[in-house]
Parts: sequence; C-alpha cells; structure tokens
Amino acid sequence: MSEEVLVEEKTPVEERFPEVSRDEREGYEGYIVPTDKLLEFVAVMRDEFGYDFLSSVTGVDYLPDNRMEVVYHAYKTTGGPALVYKVQVDRDDPVVPSLTPMVPGANLQEREVWDLMGIRFSGHPDLKRVLLWEGFEGHPLRKDWREPFFEEEGKPFKSRWPGGDIIRAEDSNPFNKNVDYPEGFNPEFWSPEGETAVYAGVGRFDHAVSETAISTDQIIVNLGPQHPSTHGVFRMVARLDGETVVDLEPVMGYLHRNHEKIGERNTFLMNIPFTDRLDYFNSMSNNFGYVLAVEKLMGVQPPERAEYIRVMMAELTRIVNHLAAIGFLLNDLGAFFTPLLYAFEERELILDIFEAVSGSRMMCNYYRFAGVARDLPEGVFEQVKGLVLERLPRKIDDLDNFLTNNEIIRARAINVGILTAEQAIAHSAVGPLLRASGVPYDIRRADPYSIYDRFDFDVAVRYHGDIYDRYLIRLDEIRQSIRILEQVIRDIPEGPIQEGKPQYQVRVPAGEAYGRVEGPKGELGFYVVSNGKPNPWRYHVRAPSFINLTALGVMSRNYKIADVVSILGSIDIVLGETDR
Repeated sequence: MSEEVLVEEKTPVEERFPEVSRDEREGYEGYIVPTDKLLEFVAVMRDEFGYDFLSSVTGVDYLPDNRMEVVYHAYKTTGGPALVYKVQVDRDDPVVPSLTPMVPGANLQEREVWDLMGIRFSGHPDLKRVLLWEGFEGHPLRKDWREPFFEEEGKPFKSRWPGGDIIRAEDSNPFNKNVDYPEGFNPEFWSPEGETAVYAGVGRFDHAVSETAISTDQIIVNLGPQHPSTHGVFRMVARLDGETVVDLEPVMGYLHRNHEKIGERNTFLMNIPFTDRLDYFNSMSNNFGYVLAVEKLMGVQPPERAEYIRVMMAELTRIVNHLAAIGFLLNDLGAFFTPLLYAFEERELILDIFEAVSGSRMMCNYYRFAGVARDLPEGVFEQVKGLVLERLPRKIDDLDNFLTNNEIIRARAINVGILTAEQAIAHSAVGPLLRASGVPYDIRRADPYSIYDRFDFDVAVRYHGDIYDRYLIRLDEIRQSIRILEQVIRDIPEGPIQEGKPQYQVRVPAGEAYGRVEGPKGELGFYVVSNGKPNPWRYHVRAPSFINLTALGVMSRNYKIADVVSILGSIDIVLGETDR
C-alpha cells in the first residue's frame, strides 16, 4: 500500500500568482510578494478580489537576517478580515516600488517608512522626510541606529539598576545630537532642502483668465506651525491664487518623539501607559488597540466582565472625543466659546468616571493584557447609568437643536471640503471622515473585535462628504454609542476582571500580530513583532490622525483660505497621534 502524500491546497491568491508564497514562519501570516510583482499584485487584489482599502504600510528591520520587510494590510470596504502581504528586500539597498501613484493613501505612510527605516520607494512622487527634518542623520527605527544618550536596546537598563550609573554616549557619537549640518551652514542664511522640496510640492496651476478678470499672482502662505487654527504644532503650506487655494501640503513632525523607538526599548507591559500619550483625548481607545495586538500573540482572552468594561470605556471615550471635536469645529467656524463650553461640560462628567477607575482624567492607564487593572469602584456604575439613561440623550438633543440648523454653520459647512467616497477609499481615510463620504465602514461591524458582535447598533453614514456631514456624523455616532452603552448596562455580568494573576512582566511568544479598533478618529492599529523576549522587536502605530491628513490637499483645493481652517477642524486630528 503506497503512502499518501498530503499536498496543501493552493489559495486563490497563489493560483493567480504562482510567484507569491505564503509566509511560513511560525507565528506569521500573509503572503510574500516579489518586488517586481508588487504593483500587479496590488492592482489584481483591488480590482478582482475586492481588497480596495489599503489600511497600513509598515517597515520592519530584521537586522540578524540582513533583510528589511514592508508589511501591507488591505481590507474590503464591504467587510471581512485583512489581506496581509509583504515585500522583502536586502538591507544594504532596500528599494520597493511605490504604491502611491495607484493608491494615494500610501503617500504619507511610505514617506514615514523612508524617513524612519531608510527603505526607498521607487516611483514615489514626493519621497522626502515627513516626521524628521532634512538635516537629521540616519533612520532611527533601524536596529543599528544609536542616539546620543544610547544605553541599551531594552529596558530595564542595567546601567540604572541596581548601580544607577549614567553613561554619557554623546561625545562618542559622530553627529553629536544626530544633526549633520551641511557644509558652510549658517543659520541666518541657510535654506534647508526640505523647505525647498515642500514649496516645490505645492505646484503652480495655470488657468485661463478672461479679459475682464483681474490677473493675480500665485503666492505661497504658511499656516502654522505656531497658529491656533492648526490644533497644535502643525503646518499647512498653501499656494493661493487670490484667496483661493490652488494646492496645499500638510507638514508635520514638530511634535515627533519617536514613540515607536521608545516602544521597542520598553517591555510589552511598559508600553500600555505610553499609548495614552498618542491621542491624549482618547487614551482608553489607545489602550484597547494595543492590548488586542499583544493578546493575539499571547493567545489569551479577557473574562466576560472585563470585556463589558472595556466596551463601556471605549464608547464613553467616543462620546468624549466627538463632543470635543464638535466644540473645536465650531470654534474654527468662528463661534464663541459657549458651544465649546457646553460640549465640554458633558465631557468633564465622563472624565470623572475615567478618574475614578484609572486614577487619571486624560492619560488613563487602565487596560491590561487579558483584562483591566481594577473593577469599577463603588458608585461608578450608578454614575454611568445616570449619564447614559438620563443626562446624555437629553444634552445631545439640546446640542443638536442649538447647532444643526444654525444658518451660519450651514453656510460655512455645506458643500465645503467635499471628499467623495472614491477619494476617501483611495486616500485610506477612516472613521467619521470615511463614513461622512458615504462609505459605511466601521470595524466594529466589518471585522468585529472584543464583544461588539453582541450589540445592536447602526453604522452611522452620511453621503455628501462635506464639513456639515462630518459634523452630523459625530452626533449620529454619539447616539449609537449611547445605544451600545444601554446594552452594556443591561447585560454586564459579575465576575473576575483579569484572567490569571496580576502581570508585572510578560513573555510574548514569537510572531507578529495586528490589533485594530474603531477609535473615535477611525482605525487605530498596532502592528507588533515579538522575538520571544520581554521587549517588542517591532512596534508600529497605524495612526488615523496621521493618515487622514493624506486627503487634506484634495479636500482644500478650490476653496477659500478661510475654509481650510474649518476643513482641517472637520478631520479632527490630535498632534500627539499624528507625529507620535
């Protein structure tokens, strides 16, 4: 009797692309695509297989193997799990074809990978640094990069414990503070190449001028980075024809602190309070996304009560964010502080709950792997119940009545900053920005996590894609969050809030995982690679505030300079998350 040979069946992807192979490393997933097939592969996956939404582009440095990898996560806007595909290149000369010409949403993400990892994207229309300045020496997320005060690769640093000796490495660093000044540098007269590239990026657009029209010069104007309209240290470079925006480019990085490098030096557990500092309006959601990624690697699941508490905090966070976003948008539209203060009053009551459970109002370090840090203190459940069942629905209706039909708001917001559904998908827009453009994509429904599949709620969607719909979508989502919270209050069980013993150190099995949540600003994702040691080998944040800015130029063209301020406000960014 002959032995049967088990042959693993090929997937439709492998049948369509024989050159593509599955990633067979233990703990890894997805497909490895040859660089010369990448563009064709992406086009077929989008046009024939339906993976029309490129969510995440991540670079990884596998120093021991002298290899670098670019990891892509793509989804169908109709819902379902990710298609993960990767390109592997030699570390000494890493070059990958750019997806930006066919998928504009890859633009800022590829620039980030080039900036921090040194992987070049051939064919990118504007490949330059995005978070660091042009005079910065090196690519800091490479595993062989060293900062001036480098001590060790991973915490806790032996130089600080138990002896407490401090080693100054600055003098031995050839670039001192990682600044490589150009030859003949004079700060009074020197114009960095990066500035020249930025101004070149907002290209001149010639148009026909009638005989009776006034001929105007096109000028470049900087809004920010020190300007209240930019919501923090953020800059917009606009080319104007009169007061009309011809082109616009976002410039960020002024708040960059290399959050991901810090995350790779920290232990897995140390990173939880660092996620709070990303979108500091929404620290509970940041906790949520990160612990989901690590729990996938660990193969653990929280108890029932902990799952309900997590959802409770996440939906309260969504309400907090949208109240603030509406208040700030009104301020950008020229309203006085009354609407802002009205929105912030309800926000403060929710922050009271966060303070009670976590000890902090904004930087809430509350989630833990396989649970939460502590149960709801006495009286907090009654506070939540009172807010959800009585106060919040009434106050949201009041806010709606005050603002929605206000003629000034309608005049400034309707048909301004339009982003079509096709543009939103192509530019990898997420959250309210995507759903206000007519795409009903919400991860809680499209690819459910935690216990969201148990709740009855609607995906809020609007169809005009303008500032007004982005305002309305946030009111809609607050009401849906209240609906979810009503079910949480009704169904939350008694029981433990942590699986196993309290954690002070964790060992995470080797492999990769991508955890994502539908945060208030959209898809917040954490890509984590473990090599079995206490510190992540790779820790990457897919930041919605950063990627949503990819569409800012498209949304601003042909509108007035005064409209640009309100268009930016309608996106709802936080610079701690944008710059990381």
